[in-house]
Amino acid sequence: MVTPVAKRQVVRHIQEVLPLSERRACGLVGVARRVARYVSTGADDAVLRQRLRELADQRRRFGYRRLGYLLAREGFCPNHKKLFRLYQKEGLKVHHRGGRYVFARRTCGTGIDDPGETLWQTPDDCQRQRDEIHCACDPEMGR
Repeated sequence: MVTPVAKRQVVRHIQEVLPLSERRACGLVGVARRVARYVSTGADDAVLRQRLRELADQRRRFGYRRLGYLLAREGFCPNHKKLFRLYQKEGLKVHHRGGRYVFARRTCGTGIDDPGETLWQTPDDCQRQRDEIHCACDPEMGR
């Protein structure tokens, strides 16, 4: 699917290269003359986008709504839908804190940190190692 902007550019190019009128160039491309003459009236949001990015860098945990309140204090008054669109176009996201650390369970006293070298043990081996640890810690059990 070709956008109207691209079609407009093709019509202008045809008019520059070939000595054709706007009506005939639009007929070749298959575009209505109204589309070829359209001039965008959209406001330039460069200042708003720049300030949004600066605030997002300062306040990393603020989402687009809270940043919108800060922008409103500074005199910008963007619509919430427009603010969300700009927030997404800038590639901004809320930075979440990391979760709690989950301590890895070690297998019964293998002492090997590399998972590729993990030794498989039977339950009897684990019980024997637990008994040896208790014996080493408690002098009465070692007798």
